[in-house]
Amino acid sequence: MVTAIVIPIICLYFFWLTRKEMKEQDEKWLALSNVKEEAVLTGEIKSIVEEKQRFYYHRYIFVQTLNLQTDTKIVIAQKKTPILKDIKIESFTVGEVIIVYGCWVGNKFFFSHYEIEKR
Repeated sequence: MVTAIVIPIICLYFFWLTRKEMKEQDEKWLALSNVKEEAVLTGEIKSIVEEKQRFYYHRYIFVQTLNLQTDTKIVIAQKKTPILKDIKIESFTVGEVIIVYGCWVGNKFFFSHYEIEKR
C-alpha cells in the first residue's frame, strides 16, 4: 500500500524537477544572444572560426570567433547565437574593419551587436 502511494509521488517529483531545470536552461540558451554592451572595440578581422556547439541536450548554439587586430594587439571576439528554426547568421569577411559592442569575460570579448566601419 505504501509503495503504491510513494513511488508515484517520487516519479512526479523528479518529473517536476526535470521540467524546472529544462526551463532554466532554455532561458539561459535564449539569453546568450543578449550581451551587455559595456565596452566598444574596433579592429580589423584577421581570421574567422565558425562552429556549432551543443549547449544543453537538444539545444545548440552557433559560435563565431573573430581575431581582431586593434591598434595595440590581437583580441579574440566571440558572437554566440542560439540555433532556432528561423536563424539568420551574419557573415564576416577577413579584412573588414568592424566596431563591436559587448563585454569582457576573462581574455575574450563577447558581443552581439556590431557595425561595419566604412572606409
